[in-house]
Amino acid sequence: MPSVPALDAAIALTRFGLGAGPGGIAEVSHDPRAWLDAQIRPQGAPLPPGPFTSTGERTQQMLDYQSQTTAAQRPAQPVRGTMPEPSPGMSATDSGSEDQPMADPTAQARFDARQASRRALTRQTAMDFLARARFGVTTDDGFAERWALFWANLLTVSATKFQARLFVGPFEHEAIRPHVFGRFEDLVVAAEQHPAMLLYLDQARSSGPNSQAGRRRNAGLNENLAREALELHTVGAASGYTQADVTELARALTGWSVPTARDQGGRRGRRQQAAMQADTDGFIFRANSHEPGERTVMGRRYAEAGVEQGEAILRDLANRPETARRMAHRIATHFVADAPPPALVSALEQAWIGSRGDLSVVARALIASPDAWRSEASKIKTPYEFILSTHRALGTTPERIEPLQQALIQMGQPAFTPPSPEGWPDTAADWAGPDALVKRLNWATTVGGRAEADDPENVAVQALGPRLGERTRLSVARAESRPEAMILFLMSPEFQSR
Repeated sequence: MPSVPALDAAIALTRFGLGAGPGGIAEVSHDPRAWLDAQIRPQGAPLPPGPFTSTGERTQQMLDYQSQTTAAQRPAQPVRGTMPEPSPGMSATDSGSEDQPMADPTAQARFDARQASRRALTRQTAMDFLARARFGVTTDDGFAERWALFWANLLTVSATKFQARLFVGPFEHEAIRPHVFGRFEDLVVAAEQHPAMLLYLDQARSSGPNSQAGRRRNAGLNENLAREALELHTVGAASGYTQADVTELARALTGWSVPTARDQGGRRGRRQQAAMQADTDGFIFRANSHEPGERTVMGRRYAEAGVEQGEAILRDLANRPETARRMAHRIATHFVADAPPPALVSALEQAWIGSRGDLSVVARALIASPDAWRSEASKIKTPYEFILSTHRALGTTPERIEPLQQALIQMGQPAFTPPSPEGWPDTAADWAGPDALVKRLNWATTVGGRAEADDPENVAVQALGPRLGERTRLSVARAESRPEAMILFLMSPEFQSR
């Protein structure tokens, strides 16, 4: 029988982390729980190596792009065949008539410059994703990385909208990672106020009907962010919140916005600046768009306080017992099983309530629970996890974004583009269907044929340790060729699960 430390090390690296590489299980086996605990740091999850463009810099890039759009003249007739193809996995949804090519040479030149700028910005986001994937393959802090990815998925933003796409990388770097071992309420406020979220859920355009701007422009209320903040980011649908609560929160969040090209320069810019409260991180509170008045959300009243009114509501929602219960279940489901042990969920819930949402305390409660260390692996890897764990097992690193994007598209998890505000699904039913497994097999066949490992059996032993079953080990060892052995290993139940 394998030693308990070796089995625990394999579980720590594959279930709590992103996979084991050569020598990893042996290195961690001296104290797997201490290895996990050491990654819970007050400064949050480590950042992938940079340099990266900050939110403030991306904001300026967005403003420059908007200025290009304003300067471009709409054509009388389009020029056929000049529209650029979108980048795989990063296709925009905001290409309206202003993106059509132009017949006038000067206007066409402006159009071409604008499209070149658009492609460059899209490329930046793609490279952010490649940097994140490379970091996931090479980091020694696999638990901290998985923990950060969990919260980024729970507080989802998506690159399906072009302007939101610009900020997806900075969103993870600045709103998510620094807060994942801090208080949940701080994480929620940072996420909801980030330009990526404000643009993705159309909050930037929401105005109170009775605000100064609302009365002048007959502008309307947008409830997207308020609804998702209640349903997905905090208390959940089972908490009993009502449509009235959604509307009241939406009113409290009016004025939460991002800069636009019209905010820059000139007399109009100075007039608007007087009505704004701006941060250096791309968040703006537009006081003249804020719906005045007292709000009531889930039975609690909040006095008029400008930007602080919405913040106060979100912090209270983040600390409600319904949020603790929901997040405990989500964490247990992600890390342990699609139907998690009730005792584990209860332990996480109590840790959450007792610490008022201190995520470091909750993370330690997770790794302290015996239920989290069960030997059977019942979670199916997502395509992203499958790719990263394969690279870790082989000791390789993804070098280019295009093959990575294409593989993720084929397996149903395109880069930075979850299909809805719910984020990527997290159960076997979503990732282990027959068609999905065929696509994984196709990718494994390509990788297996190119792998340079001399001994596939040793690769399997190093990646899975005591989790490697004898039947799988013998199949790999007796394979007729090295590529066949690698495919058998990559598609084995032990490697496909965690």
